[in-house]
Amino acid sequence: MSLFLATLLPGLLLVLLGGLLLWGDPRVSSTARALPRSGRAALLFFGAGAGGFLWRLSSLGEADLIFFSRPAPVMIGFGVLAVLAFLYAPDFLAVRGLCVLVLLGAEPLLNAAFMEYAHPQRLLMVSAVYAALALAVYLAAAPYRLRDFFEWLFRSRGRARWIGATLLAYGLATSASAFTY
Repeated sequence: MSLFLATLLPGLLLVLLGGLLLWGDPRVSSTARALPRSGRAALLFFGAGAGGFLWRLSSLGEADLIFFSRPAPVMIGFGVLAVLAFLYAPDFLAVRGLCVLVLLGAEPLLNAAFMEYAHPQRLLMVSAVYAALALAVYLAAAPYRLRDFFEWLFRSRGRARWIGATLLAYGLATSASAFTY
């Protein structure tokens, strides 16, 4: 992935999230409040995260697999764990799926910015990615905190708009910096 694309994509995602929060439509707040326990969102996000993780396992080399000669047993084991998570631990599975997607998506973004010291504006993207990684690790351990955050965020209309404006401005700055490479 090029540094241009690795900077533009997170910037556009921040613009989208900030624009939705700044817009202030009641459908945005109701969707966000329903997201942590949504079965459809769990199927989408956790399913995509599990699929992405299984795809990453399929590309492991022999040196990465200490106890197995092929990745098939490991893939089967993690596939079974993903199905069992849907069956026996469905609470906040959408949040955990989002966390897995953030963890999987951060690697190509950070690899694109690695050793690019001639472009200090890359740090706009790198800072956002590391903040998302820290948040993903925290929310994977305590996914109910996202529900609590949404309750706090949408309790006041001005609070959501302020955070939306901040995300929108940061996303625009990050997206604009992609065109300076």
